[in-house]
Amino acid sequence: MTGPAAPCPLWLQQRFEEVGGSVPFSQFMDWALHDPEHGAYGSGQLKIGQAGDFVTSATLGPDFAALMAGQLVQWIRTLAQDHPTETLSIVEVGPGEAEMSCELITHLAEQLPELRHRLELVLVEANPGMEQRQRNRLEQHQRSCEPQQRLSQRWASLSDLMTKPVIGVLIAHELLDALPVERLELIDGQLRRQTVQLQQDDDGDLGLHWGHEPIPQPLQERLNATLAAAQIALPLDNAEDGWTTEWHDQCARWFAEASEALITGHLLVVDYALEAHRYYSSQRSQGTLIAYRNQRASENVLADAGKNDITAHLCLETLVHQATNNGWSLEGQCRQGEALLALGLAERFSSLQQLPGHQLAEGLQRREALLRLVDPACLGDFRWLSFLRINPLLPNERMGERSQFLQEPLGLNASKPGKL
Repeated sequence: MTGPAAPCPLWLQQRFEEVGGSVPFSQFMDWALHDPEHGAYGSGQLKIGQAGDFVTSATLGPDFAALMAGQLVQWIRTLAQDHPTETLSIVEVGPGEAEMSCELITHLAEQLPELRHRLELVLVEANPGMEQRQRNRLEQHQRSCEPQQRLSQRWASLSDLMTKPVIGVLIAHELLDALPVERLELIDGQLRRQTVQLQQDDDGDLGLHWGHEPIPQPLQERLNATLAAAQIALPLDNAEDGWTTEWHDQCARWFAEASEALITGHLLVVDYALEAHRYYSSQRSQGTLIAYRNQRASENVLADAGKNDITAHLCLETLVHQATNNGWSLEGQCRQGEALLALGLAERFSSLQQLPGHQLAEGLQRREALLRLVDPACLGDFRWLSFLRINPLLPNERMGERSQFLQEPLGLNASKPGKL
């Protein structure tokens, strides 16, 4: 990858000049997303939703959160039996616009009235701009609710929770694919780490260029250990020079910190993820890295730094190894379409058909949103992964029956539509 890739904004020039003009791509991605003044998330300028820069499952409508709430209810009831006096926490890491947070509060308060006084919603948001929007959204939601529909809520960092861990459920919904990644490129038969460099272009302006450097020894050792455990061979035998992929090095640390934040309970990861044979394929020669802005995708991830979302798919095998090597046990995983069917998607479709005529427009809109949630070409190829945090020091510790979203769907019962 050669030649100028993108102009460099002034604020980013200062960051590069402070560190000598060249950084690993992971550092560039961290600046572009999380710089508190200029980053897409850090400054709060990125908007999530149908009128924003990109959509998530939760921003398509209320049904996604309603279905997920059914799974949370199962987990919380089991935890409540094992821990009859303690506070039970629903920890949402990276809550976005807090739309799902508001919906979950409503459904959990409604379905668990006997536990409402023991429940709390904990929001973990690293970016001050996003946190302010979440506070505004949740404050408005609380004002619109009756007292019996409210839950206790607070913001905390993972570091705070590691100091004072909780019992409950941790949700990482479309979070891990936005952690800064390393970019690896095959050059002369060897994998090297891609860098981003500040260089002067022919016209005299400073621009962002791709570069590369040897993989540092500590990173190489972590990479080798994970590849060996997951039985993945890199570089591929049939890959040509220039073949590029991503490596989610920060996921391991995230899983380690998340496990210390939870005394016992569940972790639900919902994200874009591919099996290793699909992720590390000679035909996927430029990896999965992509930028989003104004509902449009671009492969030029260096352009307009601080104004775009940047994301990379996850590799299932390496993700599971990083989790199980850092305090978690995998219960199981499936595609989003399968998970939502097991949680009552078919029944919701049936209920939409029975809405009165004056709600026809709403019903059609929600039906379209549900179809997008399960369409493999849209959001249906997301993976749901359930991890367990079991504390051997707690007496009678158990996790109850198999998670509902991993069970076979009960099927459609049109005579008993699900509640809307």
